[in-house]
Amino acid sequence: MTDRLLITSSPHIRAPKTVRGIMLDVVIALVPACVAAVIFFGVKALMVLVASTVSAVVSEYLYEKAVKRPVTVGDFSAVVTGVLLGLTLPPGVPLYVPIVGSAFAIVIAKQIFGGLGTNFVNPALAGRAFVLAAWPLHVTSAWLNPLTMDAATGATPLHAFKGGQAVGSLTDLLIGNRLGSLGETSAVAILLGGIYLLVRGVIDYRIPVAYLGTLGLGVFVFGKPGALFQGDPLRGILLGGALLGAFFMATDYVTSPVTPKGRTYFGIGAGLITLLIRYWGDYPEGVTYAILLMNLATPLIDRFVVPKYYGYMHDVEARRRAREGGR
Repeated sequence: MTDRLLITSSPHIRAPKTVRGIMLDVVIALVPACVAAVIFFGVKALMVLVASTVSAVVSEYLYEKAVKRPVTVGDFSAVVTGVLLGLTLPPGVPLYVPIVGSAFAIVIAKQIFGGLGTNFVNPALAGRAFVLAAWPLHVTSAWLNPLTMDAATGATPLHAFKGGQAVGSLTDLLIGNRLGSLGETSAVAILLGGIYLLVRGVIDYRIPVAYLGTLGLGVFVFGKPGALFQGDPLRGILLGGALLGAFFMATDYVTSPVTPKGRTYFGIGAGLITLLIRYWGDYPEGVTYAILLMNLATPLIDRFVVPKYYGYMHDVEARRRAREGGR
């Protein structure tokens, strides 16, 4: 006899989305940025992305085999971590940097804490922070000129912008004709991916809007050396890794708040920290550390930003009347 009444624990509302489907959407959204990186920087960019991605997948497979856990490489989460880490690196970086960085991201920042869903920081950003500490010169100076494919030295556009220097036209910044990491170049490609994720309902608009809005407002107020309210917020957002961080890093389900209001606070906090590091720190870019710090603050945000449950106001009113009746 078929059961007509099933008693189960919550949640009772189910959605057709799966981890594999969500991660596959993220991979699809990253394709424009990867294609743009290869167009501008050629085979070297492709080698960095492949090395980072393969290292992430192999590291996850080997670790899970070693500790006798179910192998989860088929959910594409390791692929997402590898591609994102590769996009945070410059095109001329030695290949051992993305290989070691992805292994660190998967094993130390993700698997050692129990795997997907139990990591407390974004694995790709943790890997980026690790390689930045281990090989700072490789990560911050392995630039290539996108026009000549020759090694380039000197300040990145973001560093020049911080000092009040000219950084090129908005067209170059939007298309990607500039020095920078693979994911810093084409703003149009990253925006296409971000819009795809928003349309698909994979990410919530609150974190990107709050993050980029806070950063842009801060750049407008403090962005021009020696003068207030004369900064260029559009260039401040387009330069560096703010777009990649806002749409692909800060919106990570595991390490961002669960409530709409909490996500807004998360984005504002990340924008403020990015601004502080950029303009009052020695390092010209602050996206990595801003999001990592807000990842650590996520449990605190979730604890204090709690939505009112159904019937809350009725309950409050009933208790108020009870108190008044007992007087």
